[in-house]
Amino acid sequence: MPLSSGALFAVGLFAALWLLAGLWATVRGIAMQRRSAFVAGQAERLASLVEASPQLPVIVRADWRIEASERLGRWLGLERGPRNFDELRGLGSGLDAQGHDALRQAILGAQRGAKPFTLSLRPESSNRTIIIHGAAAPQAVGGPGGVLLWLSDATDGQQALAHARSERDEAMAAFEALSGLIEAAPFPMWFRDTDLALALVNKAYVRAVEAKSAAAVIDGAIELCETVAGVSAAEAADDARAAGSAQVRTIPVTIEGERRIMRVVDVPLAPEGGRVIGIAGYAIDIQELESERGAHRRFVDTQRELLDRLSAAVAQFGPDQGLSFANLPFRRLFGIEADEVAEAAPFARLLDAWREGGRTPEVRNYPEWRQAHVDWFAQPGASEEDWLLRDGTHLHVVAQPTPDGGMLLIAEDKTEQVQLAGARDTLLRVRTATFDNLFEAIAVFAPDGRLHLWNQRFRRLWGIDEGTLAAHPRVDALMGGLADRLVKPNQISVVQEVIRAATLERQQRGGEIGFADGRYFDFASIPLPDGNALLIMLDITPSRKMEGALRERNEALEAADQVKTAFLSRMSYELRTPLTSIGGFGEMLQAGYAGKLGDQQRAYVDAIMDSVAVLGRQIDNVLDLAQGEAGTLAVEREPVDVRALLEGALADAKLLADGEKVELVGNLAPDLGEIAGDAPRLSRLVAGLLDNAVRYTVPTRRTGGRVLLHAAGDARGVDIIVSDNGPGIPDAVTAVTKGQQAGTASGGIGLALARQLVAAHGGTMEVVSEQGQGTLVRISLPRGA
Repeated sequence: MPLSSGALFAVGLFAALWLLAGLWATVRGIAMQRRSAFVAGQAERLASLVEASPQLPVIVRADWRIEASERLGRWLGLERGPRNFDELRGLGSGLDAQGHDALRQAILGAQRGAKPFTLSLRPESSNRTIIIHGAAAPQAVGGPGGVLLWLSDATDGQQALAHARSERDEAMAAFEALSGLIEAAPFPMWFRDTDLALALVNKAYVRAVEAKSAAAVIDGAIELCETVAGVSAAEAADDARAAGSAQVRTIPVTIEGERRIMRVVDVPLAPEGGRVIGIAGYAIDIQELESERGAHRRFVDTQRELLDRLSAAVAQFGPDQGLSFANLPFRRLFGIEADEVAEAAPFARLLDAWREGGRTPEVRNYPEWRQAHVDWFAQPGASEEDWLLRDGTHLHVVAQPTPDGGMLLIAEDKTEQVQLAGARDTLLRVRTATFDNLFEAIAVFAPDGRLHLWNQRFRRLWGIDEGTLAAHPRVDALMGGLADRLVKPNQISVVQEVIRAATLERQQRGGEIGFADGRYFDFASIPLPDGNALLIMLDITPSRKMEGALRERNEALEAADQVKTAFLSRMSYELRTPLTSIGGFGEMLQAGYAGKLGDQQRAYVDAIMDSVAVLGRQIDNVLDLAQGEAGTLAVEREPVDVRALLEGALADAKLLADGEKVELVGNLAPDLGEIAGDAPRLSRLVAGLLDNAVRYTVPTRRTGGRVLLHAAGDARGVDIIVSDNGPGIPDAVTAVTKGQQAGTASGGIGLALARQLVAAHGGTMEVVSEQGQGTLVRISLPRGA
């Protein structure tokens, strides 16, 4: 049956309402779902916050069930979180019995009387400290009879509190110890408050100001330091407070009635970043220090003045390695200026400057060498080196570190010593070479009789091996084994005695010894200036042989001289007698005893008489020469008129000169005077010189020959000069002119006799001859006998 419109409307309306209801239910469900999710999120957040909270909430129900997180088990050292109150105890973990009971009683009090409580419990076998705050739980949280507990881990806080208490106790103990130390300090100490008034002083302060007690000092405001330069003690403390740092003054202070130099220090006390709470001060007696400092300063000045007088170069370097002093020799040696000493130039920089100036040795790696020498400051002991500089200077350098970290550098110029040492070594080598090449055997003995030096000739002479001599034996031990080498073995004691006399008695002695092999030696021991004795042995074997030969020759010469003397004596008789007879008969013929002679006969007789006269003079010359050589020439001393003597000689030589066509010139001074002499011999002397001059001039000069006789005199004597322009004296006659030979095979007897006659008269004769130019004979005769 069809529905009516009203029914349809009703059905449609119902369906619409139903749809609307469904839509509302859906929207409501969605909203509730969202609210439930928000509430769940909030609950989860609150749970996370509670879990992250340093405090742990625990709910204890009326039936003693426990609601808590797993952290409670960890805090109590349990294996799992407890679910009831009794599980708060465990075997060796959880709460102990006393703590468990105390917590139970506190919970019961909260359940019954709603009384809050606070407990501090420590689980067994744990260092953890748990603070429990308990109170009745709200009805909505714990239900009826529930108790809410808030647990917090106070382990760190308790430890910090214990540490703070420990630090406090230590600080108090340190303060008490510091107070005791300040009180027992031997120097005055004090403390000022913010008003700069004295608030604390120690016993040394009380004694220094001669007060009865510390209270009297504080009450009387007795200051230790008086006003100096317008600054009082309080004002000095105020300056330290204003500066925010310690202030130091050195002022005179009266201590126990005695004036002393004190170093006063004011120190502002303030916590870090805070304001000043007071001024602490102390005073140190530096009287002795200042005295010692002054004495040290004077000592340093004296030392440096002394170092300036030394020849060695000395420099001092401070702990900062800077040059603090250099004496004058050091500055000269290394070329250091005064400003370099004043500016305390570092040692390393000085080394660089010295290297540039050639005052350091040339090395391959200079940086390494430089660092090694800078390290001298840190060496435990002295360092020594020898430096050879570019200019040949030798330096001996000593670096001595000083206790204060500095260094004392000493440089000594060893150039002269090195040169002397080299010269000494050279001299020793020269001495050794000289000794070994001497013809003499030489040995030097020390004052104790030991052999000190010897040469190889000495070793070979005695036949001793080098090892024995190198042992430096004593003279008695050495000579004792050499006696068998002598002709007379007992003569070895003479050698020992000579050496002993030179070493001990400082007397020079000598002697002669003969060896068994036929050699002979002269020996002498000479004292040396150093106390040693020099033994010299000279081989005289050739001299002995020559002496024998000379002795034999001398004997032969003596025999020949005797023969010559006998010959001259015989010749004087054998020649002069016939010559006298010839002269006598010639004079008779000239006188006409045999009848009148013709001109030719007279010429023959005159020639005979001239030859007789010449031969007579030659015989006289030979006899005089022989007597002169024998030392028996007798000279008569009578006044002789020199001019008359020379004029007579000129007249005699005139005939020969004219015959040979030689110009004979006389140049005689008028004041020749007289001399003391033998007139016949002097006449023969001059005549012989003129005769020689004429005869030696003729052969080479057929024309132009000239002979000059010159004579001059003074108060002391007479000079007679005979000169010619002939060929000069032959070389063979030169020895005769010098008086070294009596005559030669070619002549020269006249010159030898002339020299003897002049010497017999106390005069001198000089002969000057030039080949091809002529000859000059100068005779100087004295006036007196």
